[in-house]
Amino acid sequence: MTRPTIALVDLTAIVENYLLAQSLSADGQCVAVIKANAYGHGLIAVAKALASVAPAFAVACLDEAQLLRAAAIDTPILLLEGTFADAELQRAAQLQCWVVVENENQLEAINRVNLVRPVKVWLKLDTGMHRLGLPPQRAQQAHRLLTNSANVEGEIVVMTHLASADEPNNNSNQQQISVFSQTVDALNAPLSIANSAALLAIPQSRSQWNRPGYMLYGGSPLSSTSCDTLGLKRAMTLKSSVISLRTIAAGERIGYSGKGSVQRPSIIATVAIGYGDGYPRGAGNGTPVLVRGQRAALIGTVSMDMICVDVTDLSGVAIGDEVVLWGAGLSVDEVAKYAGTVGYELLARMPARTPRQYIGC
Repeated sequence: MTRPTIALVDLTAIVENYLLAQSLSADGQCVAVIKANAYGHGLIAVAKALASVAPAFAVACLDEAQLLRAAAIDTPILLLEGTFADAELQRAAQLQCWVVVENENQLEAINRVNLVRPVKVWLKLDTGMHRLGLPPQRAQQAHRLLTNSANVEGEIVVMTHLASADEPNNNSNQQQISVFSQTVDALNAPLSIANSAALLAIPQSRSQWNRPGYMLYGGSPLSSTSCDTLGLKRAMTLKSSVISLRTIAAGERIGYSGKGSVQRPSIIATVAIGYGDGYPRGAGNGTPVLVRGQRAALIGTVSMDMICVDVTDLSGVAIGDEVVLWGAGLSVDEVAKYAGTVGYELLARMPARTPRQYIGC
């Protein structure tokens, strides 16, 4: 019998979440963001599931794009960070990728390199996040240089990124949208502002191209709203099984450094999952898990391969019982709060050791 730890991925849920994103886009289109191994769900499997509905994919870098092309996926691919060297730009052109231009070096390269074929360009502006993007005062000149370049084909999409979209009422969102709107007013270009959070909660950010990512996988990108409230379907169920049970006396301590302890005679279940499988080591005492569909609490330090769970209040727990770490009934966002992080990180850091099993589509 194989180790019971798996990440069960529902591809139909991902497609339905994409269709929800598209329904919010009015006359716009949605680029499906599948960077970081499709947020841990499996790059190739997710791309194949979305290929029939998404007009384009977005990844972080050329390496990810090359994996998609090697799998015979011919959907347009946007490189969100652009390229980092002339040879990469040439390779991006060969693979028919779309490239973001966000700094002066990239702008210069687009006009200098003798490309095998022209590329579609997205021009990124920094409207206040101060991470990537040309300053707004460079927008018109940069747009003109790109428009006149033989290396650029089609319309140039102008984009920006909101720093606080997960907090829709944060004033910085409207400030950034205002800066962007004033800057692009004279460009007559297709626009892209909205990520998942903005698409869901900031209608003014919806434009010709939207960029849903986290919401495709059923996580809530809004800090104060659950995925269920948003109508999103959880795509990943991380699960394992009870592999050992023991009864311990009041006052006994559990796990490394004895960081878990019980105040009464207790039944402790050991589960075959740990930080080597993608479960967060920072999850503290009391983090919820589901044992046979019932809530129980993590106790003690998360080990590389195992965790311990207090199942004293559950009846009939036995070795082999299913344990859900996140999925239906327990969102990854809730677990992430107990671990002092965000669901994005828990999904994106899901290691190769944890087998993905796919259902749907």
